[in-house]
Amino acid sequence: MIIIGVENMHKYCFVFALGYLTVCQITRVYIFDYGQYSADFSGPMMIITQKITSLAYEIHDGMFRKDEELTSSQRGLAVRRMPSLLEYLSYNCNFMGILAGPLCSYRDYITFIEGRAHHRAPPGASGKEDMPCERAEPSPNVAVIQKLLVCGLSLFFHLTISKTLPVEYNIDEHFQATASWPTKVVYLYVSLLAARPKYYFAWTLADAINNAAGFGFRGYDENGTARWDLISNLRIQQIEMSTSFKMFLDNWNIQTALWLKRVCYERASLSPTIQTFILSAIWHGVYPGYYLTFLTGMVMTMAARAMRSNFRHYFIKPPQLKLLYDVLTWIVTQIAISYTVVPFVLLSVNPSFMFYSSWYYCLHIAGILVLLLPVKKTQRGKTPHENVQLSRSKQCDERENSLGQNSFSTTNNVCNQNQEIASRHSSLKQ
Repeated sequence: MIIIGVENMHKYCFVFALGYLTVCQITRVYIFDYGQYSADFSGPMMIITQKITSLAYEIHDGMFRKDEELTSSQRGLAVRRMPSLLEYLSYNCNFMGILAGPLCSYRDYITFIEGRAHHRAPPGASGKEDMPCERAEPSPNVAVIQKLLVCGLSLFFHLTISKTLPVEYNIDEHFQATASWPTKVVYLYVSLLAARPKYYFAWTLADAINNAAGFGFRGYDENGTARWDLISNLRIQQIEMSTSFKMFLDNWNIQTALWLKRVCYERASLSPTIQTFILSAIWHGVYPGYYLTFLTGMVMTMAARAMRSNFRHYFIKPPQLKLLYDVLTWIVTQIAISYTVVPFVLLSVNPSFMFYSSWYYCLHIAGILVLLLPVKKTQRGKTPHENVQLSRSKQCDERENSLGQNSFSTTNNVCNQNQEIASRHSSLKQ
């Protein structure tokens, strides 16, 4: 970072860190132990890779690019001076997040270290926060206890139900030969549902650890209640009730999704969705199942986007029809997610293709056929839905600046929720 200089260091840091991570993952998988799920050195390195690359881009934005060239989120995260060696190592290797993260921005971390995170007033009547003020540091005890309870329940489900519903049973020859299609669909969903609690446990525990140390405070809500979700990595209710592929991805591994957005999606000049999925696959590791999952996910995401743009407006009213639409899209989304992530769990090529062939690649074919549908385009080639979302994103950026939150990522999550509420309200009024 120091030798290369701020003009190009983000590129060198990105290639070096991701390349080194990939070499270590190849070593772990193909030399040490293929299929090993136990804790190993590549897990912490995945988090540190995110931190190294994020910080490099943030310094590049803050010390080289002009403010008018940056988006609102990039301005909010930009780092205006080169960190000292102590600050750099502290950010990358602090004990709270060294094993499982989650990722946080450098500015949020420094704000916490310097003890400035809690000097914020609750929002006023206008919905905007008042000027920062001195107030007692909020206690994280309630948030930590709640998250530890979630951890306990997740661990209990993982150690009981998950063991009785293995994902591998989806490719069992006897099951494939004797089970009916409804049985296969139900078991696919239930087995992947049972596989999620271990991720809920790990990410919630990591979040609770940071909260217990005092990190993760995001200000106060309109009622003056402290919020401890600055670096939360998932929202379980939204995940399980997702009615679209995007909604699932937005609430699953949130900080990694934000990292992909900041270092790839927002900066890609050609096919940002495809580039982002490829980067995600490389970062996760070298198992073939990862690449099959993300290639399938790429098709599913673009197909879901096309379906939503073409058909959703027909189901906005009356409310009963909208409810039916939500139920149907929830069913389709949960099946599509389960279908997509099976290779992620199976890891290897042969079992993955055995599963997809038993389903006759039906969702792959359906996704490709959907992508062949004509999608109505508006200005700059965007769909009507994308244009609405773009205008709302700008409103969120303006709101973010006025709120002065610690982090764009968390403000953006609130904006996304408000966008969805506002969209549904507007649609019902129409």
